[in-house]
Amino acid sequence: MNGVDQPSYLEICPPVEFDAKECLTFLSRSELEMLYKISDGYVYKLFKVRDEMILSKIGFTQKSLKVEFPVNSPSKEARDTVAAYIWEWFDMDKDIGLFYKMAKKDEILSRLVHTYHGLRIMCIPDLFEALTWAIIGQQINLTFAYTLKQRFIEEHGDSLVFEGETYWLYPTHEKIAALEVEDLRELKFSTRKAEYVIGVAKAMANGELKKEELQKLQDSQDIRQALMNSRGIGAWTADYVIMKCFRRPDAFPIADVGLHNALKLQLGRECKPTIEEIKELGSKWEGWQAYATFYLWRSLL
Repeated sequence: MNGVDQPSYLEICPPVEFDAKECLTFLSRSELEMLYKISDGYVYKLFKVRDEMILSKIGFTQKSLKVEFPVNSPSKEARDTVAAYIWEWFDMDKDIGLFYKMAKKDEILSRLVHTYHGLRIMCIPDLFEALTWAIIGQQINLTFAYTLKQRFIEEHGDSLVFEGETYWLYPTHEKIAALEVEDLRELKFSTRKAEYVIGVAKAMANGELKKEELQKLQDSQDIRQALMNSRGIGAWTADYVIMKCFRRPDAFPIADVGLHNALKLQLGRECKPTIEEIKELGSKWEGWQAYATFYLWRSLL
C-alpha cells in the first residue's frame, strides 16, 4: 500500500483502475445507511482501535484518497488499522484490469465495464458485520433490511458525536453473544433471524468462526462449506460473504435476486433467467464471477 502517513492525516494511493465517483455512487444507495455518512464528496466513518475512537474524513483527488482525522490525532497503530480497512473496503489490491480484459469480450459485461469503469467491489471487512447483514437481509426487501440494521446499530452499537452529527460503530460479536432472542425480537427481528444472529455471535466469541483461519483456506468452496456449518448460513449468505468479506473474485451468489433482475434487464427479457442459464453465463466469467455480479448490481441503481 503506497501513500503518506502523518499524525493528522493519511494519503492512500489507489490503483490505476479506480473511480471514486463510481464507488461513492454505490455507497450512496441507501439513505438509511448508518455506518458511514457521505457529505460534499467526503465519506465520514468511525473506527475503534482498542479503546480509541477515531472519526475519519475520507476525501478523493485524482491520484489519492486523503484521510483526515477531525476529532483527534490517532496513534500509529490506529492509523495503520484505518488505512488497512480502507484498502480492503475499496478492494484495492485486485488487478481488475484482468477482469476488464475478459469482460470486454462478453456480450453482457462489455457494456457495463465501459459505463462503470473504475468501480470496485465495496467490501465489508468485518466478518461479523458481513454475516449478520446478510442474515438480516434474508427474504425481505432492502428497505426493511436497512431499517432492521438501523435499529440493531442504535440499540447495540457504540457512537461518537461530532459537530452535531452522530457516527456509529457496528455492534461487536462479544456484545451480541450475551443477548437473548427476545432482545432482538423487540427490534422486530423474526425469532429465527434473532437466533441466527446471536448464534453467529456466539460462534465467533468462542472461536468457532474466525476470519483469520478461514482466510487460510485456498479454495472458496472450502470457506463456503465452513460457513454453512453454522445455523442460518445458507448458500446465498455464504457466497455473499465470500464475495464481500473474503474478497474472493470467484465468489458467485447465483441465487441472488438482484443478480437475476439485472440479468433479466440486460438480456431484454420478460422473465428472469433460470439458474442453469445463469450457471452457463457464469462459466464465461470464470475467476471473476464476483465482479460480474457486482457490476450487474450496479446497473440496477
